Amino acid sequence: MELLNKFFKSETGAITVDWVVLTAAVMGLSLAAIVLIEASLDSSGNAISNRIVAVVGQEN
Repeated sequence: MELLNKFFKSETGAITVDWVVLTAAVMGLSLAAIVLIEASLDSSGNAISNRIVAVVGQEN
């Protein structure tokens, strides 16, 4: 029983858990930002592509 009490009172692994949670949160926010930016870049890329096609088509 003393071994279990010592285990539950120990805080040596607590910082590892904190870093794992923090890293997971940063990764989740990064993925969310990528998804939001991707939609905007896709529409911007299409607009640029259409403009280039229009300009090149006028030159021929």
